[in-house]
Amino acid sequence: MKINNVILRTVTKISVFIILTLAVYLFFAGHNSPGGGFIAGLVLAAAFVLLFLVYDMDTIRKGIPIDFKKIAAFGAFLAVGTGFGAFVFDVPFLTQSFDYFEVPFFGEVELSTVTIFEAGVSFAVVGVVITIILSISEDV
Repeated sequence: MKINNVILRTVTKISVFIILTLAVYLFFAGHNSPGGGFIAGLVLAAAFVLLFLVYDMDTIRKGIPIDFKKIAAFGAFLAVGTGFGAFVFDVPFLTQSFDYFEVPFFGEVELSTVTIFEAGVSFAVVGVVITIILSISEDV
């Protein structure tokens, strides 16, 4: 018997959009208030897990053909790379730098190297969490 889950799939589409929006907000709010790459990565992974639960694994893998192990490795490399980038300017490991720039439509915006570090952390968290979830689900 085929289960009719139209309502579940419709609610999931809306929920995933809201979850992804929350993840972006948490990511960009992270260096000035609570949030950051780790929690944004967890929220982003929760959106993927919700998609994996509602739709079957093959459908999501065809729609999002990403190797999450490579995402985790890239995130770890990016996070550590920003730390070593400080050595180029002869400052201690993981020293951050920031400046204010004039961006069209947004005005004066603060850009910081900590945002690159947080992106690395976020990628690493998403990659590891989804890899663990997919590994657990394949054992069945």
